[in-house]
Amino acid sequence: MEILSTRSLATLLRRQAGVLTREQARGAGLTGEAIDRRLAARHWVPLHPRVYRDSGHRLTDEVRIRAAVLWAGEGAVLSGLAAAWWHGLAPAPAGEVVVIVPRRRGPRSRAGVTVRRRDLDPVDRGVLRAVPVTAAPLTVLEAAVELGAAGPGFLDRALRTRVGFAEVAAALARNRGAAGAASAAILLDGAAVRSEAVTLDLLVRAVRDARVIGWRVHHPALGMVLPLAFPRSRVAVQVEGWARPVDPARIRRELWQEHVLRRAGWTIARVGRHELVADRAGTIRALVGTVAAAGRHGVAAARSGDAAGRAGDAARAATAPRARPAGAAG
Repeated sequence: MEILSTRSLATLLRRQAGVLTREQARGAGLTGEAIDRRLAARHWVPLHPRVYRDSGHRLTDEVRIRAAVLWAGEGAVLSGLAAAWWHGLAPAPAGEVVVIVPRRRGPRSRAGVTVRRRDLDPVDRGVLRAVPVTAAPLTVLEAAVELGAAGPGFLDRALRTRVGFAEVAAALARNRGAAGAASAAILLDGAAVRSEAVTLDLLVRAVRDARVIGWRVHHPALGMVLPLAFPRSRVAVQVEGWARPVDPARIRRELWQEHVLRRAGWTIARVGRHELVADRAGTIRALVGTVAAAGRHGVAAARSGDAAGRAGDAARAATAPRARPAGAAG
């Protein structure tokens, strides 16, 4: 029995970086007395109540994280910057480990561990290397908030390389009432502004290199400023980066602006960062084609308007009373 217990323990400790709970040790076959002897001999070192580290393993970030989640117990999920490190999205975390537990459970925060209570949607949780952890989209948001001033840069890098904007925006929508959600929304809107500026810069360089003519940057029209426009052809170019706005007021304002432009006879052309980076020449060709088509449509409309105007003038002249010659009798 002791041999079987030793083998089971060795497997467990190897899988969990030297961390285990008292319940796991009992499940591996040790009695309470055997556990206490290991503690007394300092073979095992307490990390949290009923959570121990085998003395043959160093106290690392992995050990701290595993111990915190094991101590938090049933339903606990690693969150925040520690979760970002676990996903390989951020450097090793400093400070406390954040865990989320279901509302029905009541462990309190303790030294080294911050406990937050809320019920997560199944989409927002997973298991990575045997540790329950928030899914990458939610992790990116919460880590960005936790990073403070470094959050915007972290969020932009993650959106460009590791997670999709739509997934992150959906995670925010599912967790609107959570701690830090308001800050996360501000960060995500800021990412949209920054990504549009970067994409506009890429587009300007591309049209300049292609020697496209007739475009203007920050062109005023109808009481708004267009990022890039072809005024003669009445084409307004909307750039889309790696992020889109999530603020409802801004979304409504952008839709209203597009409506005003279309009513005034403008064509809306959209250029995204992804296609601009993936196929620069093809994107510019498509844009030039849109501008040319809009220009032809504008010329045809103008000619049609001129012809209609001339026809109207002729009709009015034909039906107008003829002026009498001077001196004619009444």
